[in-house]
Amino acid sequence: MILVTGATGTVGSEVVRSLPAGAEVRVMARNPGRVTGAPEGTEVVWGDFGVEGSVVRALRGVREVFLLTVPGGGDDGAFLRVAREAGVRHVVKLSAAAVGDSGAVDLITRWQRRNEELLRESGMEWTLLRPRAFMSNTLSWAESVRAEGVVRALYGESANACVDPRDVAEVAVRALTEDGHGGRIHTLTGPEPLSAVRQTALLGEVLGRRLRFEELEPEQVRAAWGARYPAKFVEALLESAERGRAGSKVEVHGTVPALLGRPARAFRQWAESHLEAFGAA
Repeated sequence: MILVTGATGTVGSEVVRSLPAGAEVRVMARNPGRVTGAPEGTEVVWGDFGVEGSVVRALRGVREVFLLTVPGGGDDGAFLRVAREAGVRHVVKLSAAAVGDSGAVDLITRWQRRNEELLRESGMEWTLLRPRAFMSNTLSWAESVRAEGVVRALYGESANACVDPRDVAEVAVRALTEDGHGGRIHTLTGPEPLSAVRQTALLGEVLGRRLRFEELEPEQVRAAWGARYPAKFVEALLESAERGRAGSKVEVHGTVPALLGRPARAFRQWAESHLEAFGAA
């Protein structure tokens, strides 16, 4: 049996949709009613990383796990201990490409790095997925695009080899259902590095509208993010943005095409699949 955590999130939801028909699947979610697109026969159970009894029940009979790091800066250690005791054979963990960058020392990357270490030391087989930023992060622009035809972002010329979450999910499903992924680190990127300015232009082309880009100052972004995230996470995100500005996120990896047998999806393809969010008819 495969257990999927984070099934209402960006990648977890795509993992659930992409699992092959006939696979024995269980989904653990804090809000089971929000789980959509699961294959027929999927078992959906309530579970919370902070409630050990729910984790024990969710892991009963499971051999493969798709794991998101415990939310809120938590430690995966307790979950991994229960998983090992339950007889889990293999954990496929969603991490971040920054973990492999020795210059990345912000809080969020240190947190991911520590949880990778815990998994490698767990005694279970492991696979690490390290994606770059998700193309879907641009959904945060949707409201201003619909209302004003404007994209506002920090460091407009800073490039990132962002990846389509669907590609990440397809790699995760391969790792969960095929042999040969144990002990491997898959760094996942899109086919090219793109800046916010270039993404704005591409999005405008797909929408058939002329969009304007406005660069935000760090203090504006700090205030906006501060309304959504704890201060310590805001500072970590700003540190990450500074590294990106220095060119740390432009490298393109060939992992997606090598594993999936096709090119990584381009940003234009992602945008064409999400036109309604940006106001297209």
